[in-house]
Amino acid sequence: MSELDQGDPMPNFNLPTDGGGSISSETLKGKPYVLYLYPKDDTSGCTKEAQGFTEKKADFDRAGVEIIGLSKDDTASHDKFKKKYDLDLTLASDTEGQLVEALGAWVEKSMYGKKYMGIDRSTFLVDAEGRIARAWRQVKVPGHIEEVLAAATELAQRKRA
Repeated sequence: MSELDQGDPMPNFNLPTDGGGSISSETLKGKPYVLYLYPKDDTSGCTKEAQGFTEKKADFDRAGVEIIGLSKDDTASHDKFKKKYDLDLTLASDTEGQLVEALGAWVEKSMYGKKYMGIDRSTFLVDAEGRIARAWRQVKVPGHIEEVLAAATELAQRKRA
């Protein structure tokens, strides 16, 4: 599976979210959004990333950009994760991994010499036309949210110009 990159159309999706909701490429049409993929609810790096996006949510809102977190965890896990850390963002569930795979983010990983398949921490900034404006792969959490916010703000300003 090849990786999608800048300029590529975002694959169509329709996924359940925390709180019994759902989100789809159709409902997001006409709105820019950030889709960040993370390996697992309630693990250290994933928690820091979700808290970072929550801390900057007002700035993303000002730019008119929605934030959506995506993992293969189910919605019950997402509900617990959101409640435990008071997260203010939408968490989508891709238990089958179809969108994760379509984005080229289901990869072989290695920990302590053991190989396994998992989600490559990735972030996609999608424009109002449904095209990938920026893609970040193998994300390291420190400084990442600020970088995404800067790109989202720039995208919003270009749209207004």
